[in-house]
Amino acid sequence: MPDVLVLAVREIVHATPRSRILRLSLGDRRFTYRAGQAVMIGRHGQTLRKPYSLAASPEQADRDKTLELLVQVGSTGSAGSHLDGAEAGTPIDVEGPLGSFYFPPSFSESNLLFIAGGTGIAPLRAMLWHVLMTTPEVRIGVLYSARTPDEFAYIEELQHLAGGDRIKLQRTVTRSGADDWAEGRGRLGLDQLGAMIPSPETLCFLCGPPALLRHAEPLLRQLGIAERRIRMERWEKSGN
Repeated sequence: MPDVLVLAVREIVHATPRSRILRLSLGDRRFTYRAGQAVMIGRHGQTLRKPYSLAASPEQADRDKTLELLVQVGSTGSAGSHLDGAEAGTPIDVEGPLGSFYFPPSFSESNLLFIAGGTGIAPLRAMLWHVLMTTPEVRIGVLYSARTPDEFAYIEELQHLAGGDRIKLQRTVTRSGADDWAEGRGRLGLDQLGAMIPSPETLCFLCGPPALLRHAEPLLRQLGIAERRIRMERWEKSGN
């Protein structure tokens, strides 16, 4: 059985209209996990818990003494009854780490591609920072899909990282009719994916709605990416 910790909310930060960044204070504890894994959380003392991917790397968690989660919310700003009324200081039950979707302890590829849909950016952000903090020579592509231009979480951070020569960022929106949107539109295509893959020896990680993964996986195969280099985390609306 995974361990269960009771951690206090450090802060809740607005990320997008439909998501919040939830930071939990570790205090003097150390929480060991792999980049990409998840936890089950809920207000302390109740039985209802839901899964969320950890959005920061283990190295960041150790440094900041914080667990970071990207939580999807509804139109009222609520994540659901499992977190109702949570605010700074609220005790939260944390069970984990959980899941087999995580960055491998060793790999031979020199290029990585992260494909995210919506809040599926959370585990991929953890992987991204893990690589940046541990493996400086690897080049990274980030292909991020959201419904509308205001639904890209962590976008200022990602754009800052992409300002160097190591990270390439592409965004696409699936439902926006905004005239001032100059980046990608609609579902991912072969040309868009191909521009992010420098060679078939690219290790790919995908997280997002099932429809995105079902669409992207065969395109990656068409571009010569072997099955062993395509790693996916599927989730439903209540998760991540």
